[in-house]
Formats: sequence, structure tokens, C-alpha cells
Amino acid sequence: MSGDTCLGSALCPATGHKPKAGGLKGSSLGNKYVRLNVGGSLYYTTVQVLTRHDTMLKAMFSGRMEVLTDKEGWILIDRCGKHFGTILNYLRDDTIALPKHRQEIKALMAEAKYYLIQGLVDMCQAALQDKKDLYEPVCSIPIITSPKEEERLIESSMKPVVKLLYNRSNNKYSYTSNSDDNLLKNIELFDKLSLRFNGRVLFIKDVIGDEICCWSFYGQGRKIAEVCCTSIVYATEKKQTKVEFPEARIYEETLNVLLYETPRVPDNSLLEATSRSRSQASHSEDDEGFELRDRVRRIHVKRYSTYDDRQLGH
Repeated sequence: MSGDTCLGSALCPATGHKPKAGGLKGSSLGNKYVRLNVGGSLYYTTVQVLTRHDTMLKAMFSGRMEVLTDKEGWILIDRCGKHFGTILNYLRDDTIALPKHRQEIKALMAEAKYYLIQGLVDMCQAALQDKKDLYEPVCSIPIITSPKEEERLIESSMKPVVKLLYNRSNNKYSYTSNSDDNLLKNIELFDKLSLRFNGRVLFIKDVIGDEICCWSFYGQGRKIAEVCCTSIVYATEKKQTKVEFPEARIYEETLNVLLYETPRVPDNSLLEATSRSRSQASHSEDDEGFELRDRVRRIHVKRYSTYDDRQLGH
């Protein structure tokens, strides 16, 4: 049996009274109840319960350690008494119903560690791991709030990075009829890729940039490729913004960026095999030493017009 009543002023030691130090022998107390004052909370239990397991409490109440008592005979333990009732229940039954919240389990585990109750510590650790597996998100997507934050996030990441910038608020021009659908398709593809590769790639979102829809791919802190999904068209007498959905290109660049996983230096032969074909134009001697991995592949949707808007005579 235990109580949670806080120690009132009437039970507090008188001013100037010093707690008495002495030893307790389990044989002299037997199964008699002892009174415990744990951080102001009062508990009643027997020496038999306190000495059932090889813990600090057993050392205290078997005569191996000195204990402090006040003038009214309460044995003083300078710890928080909130979870001491649970500690006693575990000593009695070898099992308890753990608290529901993680913070409460952590607090109980801290008390169990202090009293050297290893079985209860193991129970708390197992429960915390189960809750972590149950409630931890499978995939966490940071949303960029500033260019500085983006730079720090990319530089500090040990994984390759894929960033999707989308900003529908750019209303300088009207949008084509299927642009909204394509913008949603880009966002949906981003979500699917992040669920598939979240353990290998850091996916981030940006909603404050100037572009309407643009993918960026980073490896080892450097931009490797970019896929811009917007263009301006002249299908009518006024300009319109068109949002494309180059799904195959986006998927290809996502696979390419996986080459920048550990080890830190990418495999040049793989980069060579998965890169786009190089231009056949001749290069100067200075360009011959230019490495493929230092390029940024920028893929933009070509702008086009459905009619010739040039003036006559040109």
C-alpha cells in the first residue's frame, strides 16, 4: 500500500533540526511497514518489498547504507516522489502498466536508473522504442524558409538532395488550360519519389522562389542538374504560362543523383554512362580537363509560338 499525500508543514522537521543518520536492518523490521518521505510525497511499504530485488533500495534497507530520518521517523529520500509509487509496484509485482506519454516514460526510466532497477529500465527502453517505431514519420520533408537556410541544409546533408520549387502565385500571365493539372502532377511525383527514396535522398520543398515549377538536384553540396517545368507560349493574342510535366526526365535525374551517395567521391564511370551525350563540338585544351561531375545539366522546356508575331519587313 502506498500514499501520494504531500508532506505538510505540520510534518516538516522543526527549524534547525538535522535529520538523523542511521542504519536499518531488515531482520529487525521484518515485514513491518516503514514510512518513506520521497521528495515530499509520503509512502508506506515493507522492508520485504524494498529488498526483493538487488537495487539501491535493498542496499539502503538491508543495513549496507545509512539512511536519513526526520524527527518524526520518516525515512528521507531526496528524489522526486511522482513516480515512486510506480517503482514500488514494480518491486512488488515485477511488472507495471507504463505511462502512455513518452515524456512520462522517460521520467520513470530516470528514476529507475537512479534506484538501479535494471528490469524496469529495460521495460521503459523497450516501450520508448515501440513508440518511436509507431509514431516517427516515415518521411520528413523540410520546407525552405530562406535562401540561407537552403544553403545550410544542402551543405550539411550527407545525402544527395532533390528540391522542388513550386509557386503558383506568379500571375503575371494567364495559365494554359492544363497547367494546373501538370503542376499538381509534379507535386504528386515529388511525394512519390520522397516516399520511395527517403532513406537515401533528402527531399526538400521551396515555395518562396521566383520560378513556378522547377526541380533541382544536388550531390555533395553542389547542384548537379536542374529541370525547369515552365515556359511562355503565344497560343492566343496574349502570353500564357505553360507548366509541363517531364516525368521521365525528372525520374532519370533522381536516379542519377543517387550516384552521389557514400562514398563521397562519385563513380566517374557510372556518371559517364548515365549522363547525356556530350556535344561533338571541339574544345580548347583548357576544356579538356573539365570533369563531367562539375557540370550542371539544366533542362528547360523550349519556348514556342503558334504564330509568327514578327512585324512585316523584318
